[in-house]
Amino acid sequence: MGRGNDAHDVGMDISTEKRRILLLGGRGAVGTVVARELVDAGHVVTATSRTATGDARIDLRGDLTELHRLAARHDVVINASGIERPELATATGPTPLVDISASGAYLDALRTATIGPVVLGAGLAPGLSTILAAALDSHTGDDIDVLVMLGAGEKHGPAAVAWTVGLVGTDVHHPPEGRPVRNLGETRRAKGSDGRTRRYLRADFPDHVLLDDKPGAIRSYLTLTSAPMTAALGLIGRVPVLRSTLTWVPPLGSDAWHVIAENRRSGERRHACGTGQSEATGRLTALAAIRAATELRDSSWRTAVTMADLVSLDDALAVL
Repeated sequence: MGRGNDAHDVGMDISTEKRRILLLGGRGAVGTVVARELVDAGHVVTATSRTATGDARIDLRGDLTELHRLAARHDVVINASGIERPELATATGPTPLVDISASGAYLDALRTATIGPVVLGAGLAPGLSTILAAALDSHTGDDIDVLVMLGAGEKHGPAAVAWTVGLVGTDVHHPPEGRPVRNLGETRRAKGSDGRTRRYLRADFPDHVLLDDKPGAIRSYLTLTSAPMTAALGLIGRVPVLRSTLTWVPPLGSDAWHVIAENRRSGERRHACGTGQSEATGRLTALAAIRAATELRDSSWRTAVTMADLVSLDDALAVL
């Protein structure tokens, strides 16, 4: 793992005190990891789905009354369902909500809608990427690159595939340039954590939205472990009619990942790497949930925070 300077370090270790967690999307690729991590640490997890019986049955696309009732009986709610409804922040009320979405427009809306504590963008990118970018020293006028490599050989869940498909033919949400910027259109060549130079495509990871008070302009880029797959993704970005091919392309390559935050002016760089995107996202989300339950559960005010507000870089790397 790459290491870097600490961000804000608050809260308790993931296994210090028993917590009650309501997990939305507990059967997905990330949700199963979150549930395992929390249960192994001694916490009580209620996993929900549309088809479950008893107290755990919730249709997140319908009426949210049951979510409101269940949230009140838990210390924290995790949304790993892939469903993006800003109303979730209202339904969970004063119970902290941890959302793993990577959609900048949705997280912006969630921040506006919340009436209680919410953690915006827990997981790998955003999440770990937010912690890395926040750890960089920066000044007005600086350019900060967030470089994300995902494993082309990993079988991703429907939510991750839908997010990638959603990039095609769309613009970055509120880009720092102040003008429309097309996803997958711009290219940047940079060295990865292994020293290998790769082609990265501009992508709407929302750290520029989550860290909007940080000096400098944050831009995020995506590459895949397979260079041909990255080239294909760039082609699809230029020819949106091909977007449907992303839903049936078989996994090719490794399941390695890395996340790098770099200040172009100073050359300062923070990075982390590993294997298994869903595994890493699940572990980080579990950590964020316990920190939220500990630090935000009794908050009597509306507050939206990021992973960088709750978890230090060293603690994030430790769970990976």
